[in-house]
Amino acid sequence: MITHQLDLLQPIRQNLDAIEINNLRLAQFLCRFIPDSCPFERNIKLFGNLIVHIPPLCKLNPLYEQLIGLRFRALCYLAEHSS
Repeated sequence: MITHQLDLLQPIRQNLDAIEINNLRLAQFLCRFIPDSCPFERNIKLFGNLIVHIPPLCKLNPLYEQLIGLRFRALCYLAEHSS
């Protein structure tokens, strides 16, 4: 039996991958908007001893690769056009 998966996020992935960074303000906005590390990762300590480590959960986001790629393109644009 052959099953076909319907990927509802594919159009969003394609749109994110197709965004071209050609504006300084857009590149700066994207670098501020998309975090460079997962904001959910935490170490919970009690009296200086590590009790619980919460791993980064961002990789569970189905659009994680596209967002990181978009941030990388924005950083490259800023690096090329900084004076």
